[in-house]
Amino acid sequence: MPFTPRVFSGVQPTGSLHLGNYLGAIRRFVAMQDSYPCLYCVVDLHAITVWQDPTELAKATRHVTAAFLAAGIDAEKNIVFNQSRVSAHAELAWIFNCVARMGWLNRMTQFKEKAGKDRENASVGLFAYPNLMAADILAYQATHVPVGEDQKQHLELTRDIAQKFNFDYAERLAELGWTDGLFPMTEPIIQGPATRVMSLRDGAKKMSKSDVSDNSRINLTDDADTIAQKVRKAKTDPEPLPSELKGLEGRPEADNLVGIYAALAETTKEAVLAEHGGAMFSAFKPALADLAVSVLAPVNTEMRRLLDDEAHLDAVLDNGSQRAAAIAGPILADVKRVVGFVG
Repeated sequence: MPFTPRVFSGVQPTGSLHLGNYLGAIRRFVAMQDSYPCLYCVVDLHAITVWQDPTELAKATRHVTAAFLAAGIDAEKNIVFNQSRVSAHAELAWIFNCVARMGWLNRMTQFKEKAGKDRENASVGLFAYPNLMAADILAYQATHVPVGEDQKQHLELTRDIAQKFNFDYAERLAELGWTDGLFPMTEPIIQGPATRVMSLRDGAKKMSKSDVSDNSRINLTDDADTIAQKVRKAKTDPEPLPSELKGLEGRPEADNLVGIYAALAETTKEAVLAEHGGAMFSAFKPALADLAVSVLAPVNTEMRRLLDDEAHLDAVLDNGSQRAAAIAGPILADVKRVVGFVG
């Protein structure tokens, strides 16, 4: 049977959300909600793959929820919830732990980056979390997932898990009427000029919540003066901006700032260079700062208002989790029947 088009994506509640999260994920979520039924999840189960202070985790979960709503996600039209409230995620992740192969997970580059040289002390959850990510998506038979380039490998694993499950249980699935398999081959949606926003202090590093330098990122809670100051201090080179895209090659900081401008203005890098080519950064940075403030200030203001109303945020998450569970429950029940679980 054909799968209903559906989008799933999530954001971890760890650290302060920043411009990279907004341009690479949250604003794209907003744009997609008119084209698909969408589930947007605060993935708090993923967060505890490394230790989290419980009080800070709860605070960060509401922070991400506020960012979703402030950016324009409609929690009545779509589903906004936190992962830990829907048990199907954890249950399906265990089944996928028994479907995925160790060799598949050993190839995941993000685990190698996050665990570093101390792999033996990394949690089992950190190693296996791509299986949980697959469960997040497939618990809703999601057909599309907006992801950054750094998550594309995990989505490929999701497809591998779906394909193996469908193949391993093909006979049983056919008996139950799932002739095309129980899980879709989920498609990644990777688009836009700033799907990977880099650090303001190092154009070779991704903008990150965990960077020790707060000047490396623009936080969604930064006020206008702070945003402008961080843009002015952003690392650049002494050359003027080129007039053509090829001129950004070998200039990571320049490429990053042009990409940020293009994403904020909802245009292309080529269009930005056509307008600002030949300008020095002393002229370009103020224009970028003004643009960043104009786009982010309304989000910042609404986030602050929402964060003062925890009861409302909790009500949104409670309602969303019930609606998410209503979708995932029957799918998980089918998985259990396919696998052979009784009851």
